[in-house]
Amino acid sequence: MTKDKSKHWDDIYATRQPHEVSWTQENPKISLDFIHSFNLPKQASIIDVGGGESKLVDRLIDEGYEDITVLDISEHALKRTKIRLGEAAEKVNWIVADITEFKTDKTFDLWHDRATFHFMTTPDQINEYLKRAKTNLKTNGYLTIGTFSQDGPKKCSGLEIKQYSEEALQNQLRDGFEKIRCITEDHQTPFGTLQNFLFCSFKWQEVDKPI
Repeated sequence: MTKDKSKHWDDIYATRQPHEVSWTQENPKISLDFIHSFNLPKQASIIDVGGGESKLVDRLIDEGYEDITVLDISEHALKRTKIRLGEAAEKVNWIVADITEFKTDKTFDLWHDRATFHFMTTPDQINEYLKRAKTNLKTNGYLTIGTFSQDGPKKCSGLEIKQYSEEALQNQLRDGFEKIRCITEDHQTPFGTLQNFLFCSFKWQEVDKPI
Protein backbone atom coordinates (compact mmCIF):
# COMPACT_ATOMS: atom_id res chain seq x y z
CA MET A 1 0.00 0.00 0.00
CA THR A 2 2.79 2.40 0.90
CA LYS A 3 4.44 1.73 -2.47
CA ASP A 4 1.19 2.67 -4.21
CA LYS A 5 0.91 5.87 -2.18
CA SER A 6 4.53 6.76 -2.84
CA LYS A 7 4.03 6.27 -6.57
CA HIS A 8 0.85 8.37 -6.52
CA TRP A 9 2.67 11.34 -4.99
CA ASP A 10 5.88 10.87 -6.97
CA ASP A 11 3.83 10.91 -10.17
CA ILE A 12 2.19 14.19 -9.13
CA TYR A 13 5.50 15.88 -8.31
CA ALA A 14 7.11 14.51 -11.47
CA THR A 15 4.42 15.86 -13.77
CA ARG A 16 3.32 19.13 -12.14
CA GLN A 17 5.05 22.35 -11.22
CA PRO A 18 4.28 24.21 -7.96
CA HIS A 19 1.84 26.58 -9.71
CA GLU A 20 -0.11 23.53 -10.90
CA VAL A 21 -0.93 22.06 -7.48
CA SER A 22 -3.49 23.47 -5.07
CA TRP A 23 -1.41 23.40 -1.88
CA THR A 24 1.40 25.71 -3.01
CA GLN A 25 2.02 28.69 -0.71
CA GLU A 26 4.56 31.37 -1.51
CA ASN A 27 4.47 32.53 2.10
CA PRO A 28 3.51 29.97 4.81
CA LYS A 29 2.39 32.78 7.13
CA ILE A 30 -0.05 30.83 9.32
CA SER A 31 2.47 28.07 9.98
CA LEU A 32 5.13 30.62 10.87
CA ASP A 33 2.74 32.53 13.13
CA PHE A 34 2.04 29.35 15.09
CA ILE A 35 5.74 28.45 15.28
CA HIS A 36 6.67 31.95 16.47
CA SER A 37 3.98 31.75 19.17
CA PHE A 38 5.83 28.87 20.84
CA ASN A 39 8.95 31.00 21.44
CA LEU A 40 11.24 28.10 20.65
CA PRO A 41 15.02 28.53 20.80
CA LYS A 42 16.89 28.32 17.49
CA GLN A 43 18.32 24.99 18.63
CA ALA A 44 14.84 23.43 18.94
CA SER A 45 14.25 20.24 16.99
CA ILE A 46 11.50 20.74 14.39
CA ILE A 47 9.89 18.20 12.04
CA ASP A 48 7.73 19.23 9.09
CA VAL A 49 5.54 16.24 8.26
CA GLY A 50 4.51 16.10 4.61
CA GLY A 51 6.87 18.99 3.87
CA GLY A 52 7.13 18.15 0.16
CA GLU A 53 7.96 21.33 -1.76
CA SER A 54 6.73 23.63 1.01
CA LYS A 55 8.71 26.82 1.48
CA LEU A 56 8.40 26.57 5.25
CA VAL A 57 11.85 24.98 5.39
CA ASP A 58 13.30 27.98 3.50
CA ARG A 59 11.85 30.35 6.07
CA LEU A 60 13.03 28.28 9.04
CA ILE A 61 16.57 28.20 7.64
CA ASP A 62 16.44 31.95 7.01
CA GLU A 63 15.35 32.53 10.61
CA GLY A 64 18.30 30.56 11.94
CA TYR A 65 16.70 27.33 13.17
CA GLU A 66 19.44 24.73 13.41
CA ASP A 67 17.68 21.36 13.77
CA ILE A 68 15.13 20.91 10.98
CA THR A 69 13.73 17.64 9.65
CA VAL A 70 11.50 17.46 6.58
CA LEU A 71 9.57 14.23 5.99
CA ASP A 72 7.53 13.33 2.93
CA ILE A 73 6.29 10.18 1.26
CA SER A 74 7.51 11.48 -2.11
CA GLU A 75 11.23 11.22 -2.78
CA HIS A 76 10.72 13.29 -5.94
CA ALA A 77 9.23 16.18 -3.92
CA LEU A 78 12.16 16.27 -1.52
CA LYS A 79 14.68 16.13 -4.37
CA ARG A 80 13.08 19.18 -5.96
CA THR A 81 13.15 21.04 -2.65
CA LYS A 82 16.83 20.21 -2.13
CA ILE A 83 17.63 21.52 -5.59
CA ARG A 84 15.73 24.73 -4.82
CA LEU A 85 17.64 25.24 -1.57
CA GLY A 86 21.06 24.51 -3.02
CA GLU A 87 23.83 24.38 -0.41
CA ALA A 88 21.34 25.29 2.33
CA ALA A 89 19.78 21.83 1.89
CA GLU A 90 22.75 20.42 3.80
CA LYS A 91 21.38 22.09 6.94
CA VAL A 92 18.25 19.89 6.85
CA ASN A 93 17.59 16.25 7.70
CA TRP A 94 15.55 14.78 4.82
CA ILE A 95 13.40 11.67 5.34
CA VAL A 96 11.42 9.79 2.69
CA ALA A 97 8.73 7.84 4.56
CA ASP A 98 5.05 7.16 5.00
CA ILE A 99 4.31 8.88 8.29
CA THR A 100 2.28 5.87 9.49
CA GLU A 101 5.44 3.72 9.18
CA PHE A 102 8.02 6.30 10.28
CA LYS A 103 10.48 5.14 12.94
CA THR A 104 13.16 7.19 14.67
CA ASP A 105 14.82 7.47 18.05
CA LYS A 106 14.86 11.26 17.70
CA THR A 107 12.40 13.39 19.64
CA PHE A 108 11.15 16.79 18.60
CA ASP A 109 10.20 20.07 20.26
CA LEU A 110 7.77 20.82 17.43
CA TRP A 111 5.74 18.62 15.09
CA HIS A 112 4.34 20.65 12.19
CA ASP A 113 1.88 19.27 9.65
CA ARG A 114 0.00 21.21 7.01
CA ALA A 115 -2.30 18.95 4.98
CA THR A 116 -1.01 15.45 5.77
CA PHE A 117 -3.20 14.42 8.70
CA HIS A 118 -6.43 14.83 6.71
CA PHE A 119 -5.24 12.03 4.39
CA MET A 120 -5.49 9.67 7.36
CA THR A 121 -9.01 8.43 6.65
CA THR A 122 -9.19 5.15 8.60
CA PRO A 123 -8.95 4.58 12.37
CA ASP A 124 -5.78 2.52 11.87
CA GLN A 125 -4.08 5.30 9.89
CA ILE A 126 -5.08 7.93 12.44
CA ASN A 127 -3.88 5.77 15.34
CA GLU A 128 -0.53 5.04 13.69
CA TYR A 129 -0.01 8.73 12.94
CA LEU A 130 -0.86 9.84 16.47
CA LYS A 131 1.23 7.07 18.01
CA ARG A 132 4.27 8.48 16.21
CA ALA A 133 3.48 12.04 17.19
CA LYS A 134 3.20 11.01 20.83
CA THR A 135 6.32 8.83 20.75
CA ASN A 136 8.51 11.38 19.00
CA LEU A 137 7.40 14.57 20.74
CA LYS A 138 9.25 15.71 23.83
CA THR A 139 7.15 16.24 26.94
CA ASN A 140 5.77 19.80 26.70
CA GLY A 141 6.56 19.78 23.00
CA TYR A 142 4.21 21.41 20.50
CA LEU A 143 2.13 20.05 17.66
CA THR A 144 0.45 22.19 15.03
CA ILE A 145 -1.82 20.68 12.40
CA GLY A 146 -3.53 22.20 9.39
CA THR A 147 -6.38 20.17 7.87
CA PHE A 148 -9.28 20.85 5.55
CA SER A 149 -12.17 22.24 7.59
CA GLN A 150 -15.79 21.20 7.23
CA ASP A 151 -16.07 23.99 4.66
CA GLY A 152 -13.03 22.75 2.75
CA PRO A 153 -12.62 20.24 -0.10
CA LYS A 154 -13.61 16.60 0.31
CA LYS A 155 -10.83 15.37 -1.98
CA CYS A 156 -7.27 16.37 -2.81
CA SER A 157 -5.19 15.12 -5.73
CA GLY A 158 -7.77 12.44 -6.45
CA LEU A 159 -7.71 11.06 -2.89
CA GLU A 160 -10.41 11.11 -0.24
CA ILE A 161 -9.62 13.23 2.82
CA LYS A 162 -11.15 13.63 6.27
CA GLN A 163 -12.58 17.06 7.07
CA TYR A 164 -12.34 18.39 10.61
CA SER A 165 -14.16 20.77 12.87
CA GLU A 166 -12.29 22.23 15.84
CA GLU A 167 -14.20 19.90 18.16
CA ALA A 168 -13.49 16.82 16.03
CA LEU A 169 -9.76 17.54 15.80
CA GLN A 170 -9.55 18.20 19.52
CA ASN A 171 -11.33 14.90 20.13
CA GLN A 172 -8.77 13.00 18.04
CA LEU A 173 -5.96 14.50 20.13
CA ARG A 174 -7.72 14.28 23.49
CA ASP A 175 -5.23 11.81 25.01
CA GLY A 176 -2.25 13.74 26.30
CA PHE A 177 -2.63 16.86 24.16
CA GLU A 178 -3.82 20.21 25.47
CA LYS A 179 -5.32 22.49 22.84
CA ILE A 180 -3.78 25.94 22.70
CA ARG A 181 -5.74 27.61 19.90
CA CYS A 182 -7.45 27.05 16.57
CA ILE A 183 -8.08 29.32 13.59
CA THR A 184 -9.50 28.90 10.11
CA GLU A 185 -7.87 30.20 6.94
CA ASP A 186 -9.00 30.57 3.35
CA HIS A 187 -6.02 29.37 1.35
CA GLN A 188 -5.96 30.79 -2.16
CA THR A 189 -4.67 28.21 -4.61
CA PRO A 190 -2.40 29.15 -7.53
CA PHE A 191 -5.47 28.93 -9.77
CA GLY A 192 -7.46 31.44 -7.73
CA THR A 193 -9.84 29.11 -5.89
CA LEU A 194 -10.26 29.07 -2.10
CA GLN A 195 -9.76 26.14 0.27
CA ASN A 196 -10.81 26.51 3.89
CA PHE A 197 -8.28 25.12 6.39
CA LEU A 198 -8.48 24.55 10.12
CA PHE A 199 -5.19 25.15 11.95
CA CYS A 200 -4.79 24.11 15.58
CA SER A 201 -1.89 23.98 18.01
CA PHE A 202 -1.51 21.61 20.95
CA LYS A 203 0.92 20.94 23.77
CA TRP A 204 1.97 17.36 24.46
CA GLN A 205 1.93 16.75 28.19
CA GLU A 206 1.90 12.99 28.57
CA VAL A 207 5.12 11.72 30.13
CA ASP A 208 4.50 8.01 29.52
CA LYS A 209 5.11 7.21 25.85
CA PRO A 210 2.68 4.90 24.02
CA ILE A 211 3.81 1.33 23.47
